[in-house]
Amino acid sequence: MAQQALHSGTTQTRGRAFFGLLDANGWGWATLKAAFWFILLIFFLGYIPDRAYYFTINKTIDLGILAWSPVNFCPEGNLTLPCPPPPGAVVPWSTSPAQISLPEARTDGAVVQSGTTILYVGGSDGKTASDKTFIAKTSGVGNFDVWAPGPKLPEPRTNLSVIYSGGRIYAIGGLGADGKPTTSVFILTPDSKTGALGEWQTAADAKLDLTLPEPRAGTAVAAATDGLLLVGGTNGTTIVNTVLKTTFDNKGVPSKWAAQPGLLYTPVTDASAAIVGSYLWVYGGTPPGANATPTVQRGEFGTGADATKILRFGVKGGATDLPAPRTNLEGFAANGALYAIGGSDGSKPQGTVYWAIPTNSGNLTEWKHLDVSDLPATGLVGAAPIIIGPNAILVGGTTSGGVIAASNRANLAPEAPFFQVGLIGATVPALKIDGEIGQQLGYLNANTIGIVDFTIFVIIGWAFAHRAQIQEWRERRRRERELKKRA
Repeated sequence: MAQQALHSGTTQTRGRAFFGLLDANGWGWATLKAAFWFILLIFFLGYIPDRAYYFTINKTIDLGILAWSPVNFCPEGNLTLPCPPPPGAVVPWSTSPAQISLPEARTDGAVVQSGTTILYVGGSDGKTASDKTFIAKTSGVGNFDVWAPGPKLPEPRTNLSVIYSGGRIYAIGGLGADGKPTTSVFILTPDSKTGALGEWQTAADAKLDLTLPEPRAGTAVAAATDGLLLVGGTNGTTIVNTVLKTTFDNKGVPSKWAAQPGLLYTPVTDASAAIVGSYLWVYGGTPPGANATPTVQRGEFGTGADATKILRFGVKGGATDLPAPRTNLEGFAANGALYAIGGSDGSKPQGTVYWAIPTNSGNLTEWKHLDVSDLPATGLVGAAPIIIGPNAILVGGTTSGGVIAASNRANLAPEAPFFQVGLIGATVPALKIDGEIGQQLGYLNANTIGIVDFTIFVIIGWAFAHRAQIQEWRERRRRERELKKRA
């Protein structure tokens, strides 16, 4: 049958869409619909299954783009920290139970971990250097058990440097029983199978050429990629500006100490040192002619053949310095941040906690501080820091009341808010099912939701392809309802 033509003079009106703004048969409306369905497909088949997986294994899950959040609720474990906590923040400190205090009060010793054993080495009672060590086993996440006597040092040492590296524990230099710096290096080699510590040996007994080229005490030690760096200290006559290094061969055997090309621009003893990123950071300590310094010095590695050598030190003065002079502080690096805790201002123990996060380019924009993260009012100097799990633990030390046996601990990983509401998103609690079971359930959850969403889209597609049948069915249902009403 031929199609009837429009009467002469008749104008065909074009349909309008999107509140009359677009031509219903034009490319603009078609493009807008295609973009809408494309985004909807990604949301239902990608984003929602992804969120379902992380909802199963994470403590919290972000919905949408949170951006800035005016509503925040943090876990009780963060105590009095701001919510949300700033990056690098330290949960307020607590004193460990008396049952896990050292058997004797100690200061200016060092703590090191080997496997599940932590070892407190040397130190003094505030007057006399000690040859005693104490050992304890780690317990759970971030905790340790009761201290017990450990293997004695060959000689008393305090203000020494201790580090575990390459399967050995090294106790380097320090003050002897006569109060003078020493050249000794004592070595402990734990059994790799049983974890038994064994007995200390001198470098000569261990057949290692590690005796220091000159006496050293108050040095800072850091583990490089290929050996150990020994920074600053005093030789008994003067405070030195040199950095010594022992390099490990492919069997882990350390070489003779050698001076690095780079020199500290400010000689210091009792400073803290740590490698973060591609730099060796040295901060605080006691320089010549002063009791304490706030200076931060950045050791720079070379390139090419000199990539493992400290060639120079930079970053002198300015905003990168500590907010106040500190020496014999409890300094360390953790989670990409540098921490400067307690120490002395040159006259008495302090309790401040400062931290800074170096940028990728090796700069310190600021040292941060929160009053709630400070140590107890008595301050602390000469304590031995160690990181166990998420906790920083400061063992022993000297407060304004004297040498102590107790330890102080704080969590370096405060939890993010478990509930947040932002302008275009939210954070809500999730299931947090740990381990392999959680992962498998997460995959199953994501797969199930993905299949359900896909089925929904198949039904929607069928409906669009059969609009006439659906309209006829709706009309039939409408007539049936009308007939029932009339009956």
